[in-house]
Amino acid sequence: MMEDKSHLVSDAFKAFMTDAPDHAKAWSEVVQSLSKASALDNKTGELAYIAVLAALNRVSGIPFHATCARSAGATREEVISAILVGLPAAGHVVTQALPAAIQAYDAE
Repeated sequence: MMEDKSHLVSDAFKAFMTDAPDHAKAWSEVVQSLSKASALDNKTGELAYIAVLAALNRVSGIPFHATCARSAGATREEVISAILVGLPAAGHVVTQALPAAIQAYDAE
């Protein structure tokens, strides 16, 4: 059974899915295709995605992907490390993602 993570999706993404369903469907198909093309396993891919979100300061996506990483077998420490891996390149901005990731990870 697939776990419902809709409560972890940002309001902006929910609006995108609801109010632009054709675009959302096309976006979903692209994301799924890219995922299938990746040589990374699911856990590594989620951790890498978390690192990118943190480096770009896209905190709204962190809760969803932190729980996906946990579901894929990532430890709490791995999620934290994924966020902090960008610290030397992106700077302190990555720490903004820590509270959202930890809260989401611990809540599941």
